[in-house]
Amino acid sequence: MNHEVILTCAVTGAGDTVGKHPAIPVTPKQIADAAIEAAKEGATVAHCHVREPKTGRGSRKVEYYKEVVDRIRSSGTDVIINLTGGMGGDLDVDESDLSKPGPNSDLVTAIERLAHVEALLPEICSLDCGSLNFGDGQSVFISTPKQLRAGAKRIQELGVKPELEVFELGHLWFSKQMLKEGLLDNPPLFQICLGIPWGAPADTGTMKTFVEQMPEGANWAGFGIGRMQMPMVAQAAILGGNCRVGLEDNIWLDKGVHASNGSLVHRATEILNRLGARVLTPEEGRKKLGLKKRH
Repeated sequence: MNHEVILTCAVTGAGDTVGKHPAIPVTPKQIADAAIEAAKEGATVAHCHVREPKTGRGSRKVEYYKEVVDRIRSSGTDVIINLTGGMGGDLDVDESDLSKPGPNSDLVTAIERLAHVEALLPEICSLDCGSLNFGDGQSVFISTPKQLRAGAKRIQELGVKPELEVFELGHLWFSKQMLKEGLLDNPPLFQICLGIPWGAPADTGTMKTFVEQMPEGANWAGFGIGRMQMPMVAQAAILGGNCRVGLEDNIWLDKGVHASNGSLVHRATEILNRLGARVLTPEEGRKKLGLKKRH
């Protein structure tokens, strides 16, 4: 059991949730406000994507990330900033011509995916540690071993902590290989991502299997999507890890009741407190992860 938990709030993501919820953060101001809201409710870390303000679709534009980060850093509210590094790996398979990416593809190099990280130097950025059939359609997330090695090396050079997002056991296996090759600094930080079709299911046995294969001394967190968000909060803490909630992963607080990022952080904190744990402050989280505050 982990009694001192780092709680991350993933405030918006890049998924198709706009229109399914009345208040998904879309503009840079809304995303920054959501991160600040989560921090005021007690979140240790805010994990941020950005979106195109007019369409709500996920974006890689550095200027949007800059506005989000500037607003958070100037707000007077402390929170560890974690920016996604996963955008730019979307392959839309077009059955009419398999030799070409489909119209919804967004494929760039490993270094291009990190342009905003290089410009803004957050304390943490995510690194999605393998390719994945993403959902039931024609979408595949592409993250090859060569791309991962290049991305990990650049993140290391920048002095940013990579959050190694693992969606299946092969991702964890390759992450440990990068650790052996010196592309990751000790101790590594993992995020076990459960329930995303078609990665790993969100259940006790699966999370336990990931934990049993963690390298010695690693810091890790875990989450489940949808209705499994709060059960996986409890499960991660019980297995000795940290936790993640937020509108990126789940838009409901209760059946028929839309959540906010603040309400999800509040609910998770209540669960953790009832288990005898407490949520660490951002400064305590930095100490636990070996981070330096950036302003």
